[in-house]
Amino acid sequence: MIYAIAIIFSYLLGSIPFGLLVTRMAGKGDLRRVGSGNIGATNVMRAGGFRLAVLVWILDMAKSAAAVAIGWALGDVGFGAWCGFAAIVGHCYPIWLRFHGGKGISSLFGVILTISPLTFIFCGIQWLLCALGSGYSSLGATVVFLLLPLYGFAIGHVVGWAFVAIGLLCLWRHRGNIGRLVSGAESKIVWKWKK
Repeated sequence: MIYAIAIIFSYLLGSIPFGLLVTRMAGKGDLRRVGSGNIGATNVMRAGGFRLAVLVWILDMAKSAAAVAIGWALGDVGFGAWCGFAAIVGHCYPIWLRFHGGKGISSLFGVILTISPLTFIFCGIQWLLCALGSGYSSLGATVVFLLLPLYGFAIGHVVGWAFVAIGLLCLWRHRGNIGRLVSGAESKIVWKWKK
């Protein structure tokens, strides 16, 4: 019973729409009416600049990291990974916003950091090299999603399957980006350093 409660709580924790809340508090309006309409950090950069985007990225990481920590405290690292998955589901499909949320990458990095800081570093370097080298954030993210299960199974069997689920969910949420990458229509990263 306690495990079911932890999974539900992790989902609700992940459902907190920090992107929407932060941009509203900063006076930038409704994030869902800007750019892609997504509530993640990438769209926050379009609406409010780099600093707001970093803040939202950190908050989205923190909520999934907290979910992992709760699961790990109640069970083990494997259960922590599944609580992290529940938080990412919440981020992507938040109950508060009629299940229209972000794409999960910032929350994914919160899960990875909590479970394995070394894996976090590897994934971060891979994302940066691909994203900055190509100019496409979604390409860097896709590489991370594909490699994530390998890192997970290196940590443990249960973590590996949780990472498979996370990778598949994030690939699904980025299916539009992947399609545009294939067709050459994907937008490149635009750095906005305004306050």
